[in-house]
Amino acid sequence: MKLDLGLLVLRISAGLMIALGHGWGKLTGFSVIVPRFPSIFGLGSQVSLALAVFAEFFCALAVAAGFKTRWAALPVAFTMLVAAVVVHAADPWSKKELALLYAVPFITLFFTDGGRFSVDSFTRARGRR
Repeated sequence: MKLDLGLLVLRISAGLMIALGHGWGKLTGFSVIVPRFPSIFGLGSQVSLALAVFAEFFCALAVAAGFKTRWAALPVAFTMLVAAVVVHAADPWSKKELALLYAVPFITLFFTDGGRFSVDSFTRARGRR
């Protein structure tokens, strides 16, 4: 029970902080941001930003709800690791630290799943009936 409550707090807080603090701004300001957004792995700025929006907004909300938690956590963790290691490679630690701090809960949720208080758990329980 304590573990499940901890996972609930982790999912909701990390998911909503990324979705509302980072993903929403990228989604609503897409056309303004795209000209200055870095092209990651040669994909181009528009594709790179679209993938960041997918991870930081849509996947983060799925994690917050506990929907396909493990699969939804992967794109967010990957995006945060790319931000730290690629985008901010030449920057000081203070610029990399936030992205790495965000990556940790999503990596943790990949390994633990969403817990008992998640959409995943609810759908698994319904499937057993």
